[in-house]
Amino acid sequence: MKNRRKIETQEERQNRHKAMESVAILDKLKNDFSKPLEAMDYFYDLFERVYCKRESLHERSVKVGTLCIQVPYEIIYALDAVPVRLCNGFHTDDEIGSDFAPSKACPLVKATVGQFSSGNFVDRPDLVVSPTTCDQKSKAGAIIESMGYPIYDMEFPRTKESEESREYWRRSVRKFAKDLSKELGVKLTRNKLKKTIQRIGYAQYLYHRLNTLRKSDNPPILGVDMFLVTNAFFFDRLESWIEAVERLVEECAAKTEEESATYQNSPRIVYTGSPPIFPNLKIPLLIEQSDGLIVADETCSSNRMFNDMISVDEWFLYDMVDSISDKYLKGCTCPIFTKNSDRIRRIINLVKEYHAEGVVYQAFAGCQVYEMEQRSVLGAMEKEGIPILYLESDYSPSHLGQLTTRIEAFIESLKNRRRKKACAIS
Repeated sequence: MKNRRKIETQEERQNRHKAMESVAILDKLKNDFSKPLEAMDYFYDLFERVYCKRESLHERSVKVGTLCIQVPYEIIYALDAVPVRLCNGFHTDDEIGSDFAPSKACPLVKATVGQFSSGNFVDRPDLVVSPTTCDQKSKAGAIIESMGYPIYDMEFPRTKESEESREYWRRSVRKFAKDLSKELGVKLTRNKLKKTIQRIGYAQYLYHRLNTLRKSDNPPILGVDMFLVTNAFFFDRLESWIEAVERLVEECAAKTEEESATYQNSPRIVYTGSPPIFPNLKIPLLIEQSDGLIVADETCSSNRMFNDMISVDEWFLYDMVDSISDKYLKGCTCPIFTKNSDRIRRIINLVKEYHAEGVVYQAFAGCQVYEMEQRSVLGAMEKEGIPILYLESDYSPSHLGQLTTRIEAFIESLKNRRRKKACAIS
């Protein structure tokens, strides 16, 4: 008999391409930098298991997919479900999503829609929650619903300063808690909600400890590794993530006390703009391969999601729900708000707190809110005397040469600025 060559299905081809994207990034993270942290092996292995080997982490759990960090994880966990953020960083899915969204749309939105169109999930969501934050994500929710996925639209205000917007969002979160409880057939109880608030609060505490260590003259961890850690929070088992970060904090604390500073001479960068979602860590990698060091960020895929902890006055059920809603609104610095002075103030504070020497602002091509806001952010940085580099990119692996040249020139300018300051002091 003649050997018949197996015909590769579209899903198999897509999985192979996504695995190739993942492996390429993981190899760079593991091999392109000196003195890797041993505790990061958990996260490298996690992404390899999920994105390359397609291992399910939540096979027996009810999965609530989220399209934004404004969906309260505390409520989902308290209802015995698992939140899985569905924002997508694969160029392979971006190309598929172009059949359903305009070519000039945000690549993150196109990639997310592309994954839904193929139905190619490791952990397929049982319900998808779509907050009405970004316009493109709001419309993407309608496209996803037309594909047969159950969508829950969670209304989000476009201002946050007024008492009206605060109450509007509180009502939205209360309604979400009631509707999700009914949908899942699980009662939301005071004890369960209190427990999940405290557990996620502990996860935030660990993340803040890591960030505090990054303020030192001897930063113990790369920015790309921090992005991987926070991206893992999107889909990992909560307890596993907490245990892994505990080990990471312990190792980083010991590393800051070492005499040899691995990244001490690298210019310190604050990263802001469109969120780096694995495996699209293209710009952060280029920065740190060019001898820059990302010491802090203001993005919704990392620092912003852990910013503020929930402050509860009374541990009664709906007092806790209101406290959750306040945390998600007041701490949000997303550019979708009509006024956004909080975000500019946050970036400036990060530069000062982390002794950063410059800011890199990345906007995805087609992400209008970040593209429109960059002028005001650049103006504010210039007023403060903070060097800033604005980059526009997409998920494509092309244009790396041009991006590398601009980033290397910016890093070198920061080094020259440092040398001039040293000469002026001496």
